Amino acid sequence: MSYVFCNQCGHRNPPNSSFCSSCGAVLDLPDERTIVIAMVDPMQDLPGASDNATIRLGDVGGHGVLVVRSGEMTGSRFTLNKDLTQIGRHSESDILFDDITVSRRHAEIVKTSNSLIIRDLGSLNGTYVNQSRVDEFAIKHGDEIQVGKYRMVFFSKADILS
Repeated sequence: MSYVFCNQCGHRNPPNSSFCSSCGAVLDLPDERTIVIAMVDPMQDLPGASDNATIRLGDVGGHGVLVVRSGEMTGSRFTLNKDLTQIGRHSESDILFDDITVSRRHAEIVKTSNSLIIRDLGSLNGTYVNQSRVDEFAIKHGDEIQVGKYRMVFFSKADILS
């Protein structure tokens, strides 16, 4: 399912929506969207880190982009260019989260012929997609991925335009 995000409030709406189901704002064309991802919980963020994360969908490249939406790394972007992307606390990870809530080799994202699969690698705290713990899951545009204390939103131009 390809989600449509509201430019006003960042709410995730069903595909083909014309208006935001949360605030009623008009939703625009996919390539013209700049999405603002509101902070999950301002109390979790560092003092002074009050900016929301933003991404222009026309700038999404590779297999997709993960945008961190909570913690001290809010707004960090990770473009998924490789067929295998490793996530963890290990220094050789493609996406490095230096925090005790993340296992050294926590998860991986694998590009298959028709999708991107996220796999938990036996992590202690688990890997979550849309707040459900998963061992393996085919991620789509708009899915929220949680690794340790880090929440990320996945953006895929291919899912938006299909």
